[in-house]
Amino acid sequence: MATTNPLQFIQQVRTEVAKVVWPTKREVMLTTVMVFILAALTAVFFAIVDILIRGGLQQILGMFG
Repeated sequence: MATTNPLQFIQQVRTEVAKVVWPTKREVMLTTVMVFILAALTAVFFAIVDILIRGGLQQILGMFG
């Protein structure tokens, strides 16, 4: 493996960072809102599943107890 000196390394890093396509403020806001909405929907889904499982188990255990 070839070794590079620190100055060459920093130049290479700057060159690669310049190639990065950074998201716009609007894109960041939209994806952030989407993450919050999907997290809320997932929480609601699992809450409903939890309630259904708990109710089912209470029904089953109620038959034996």
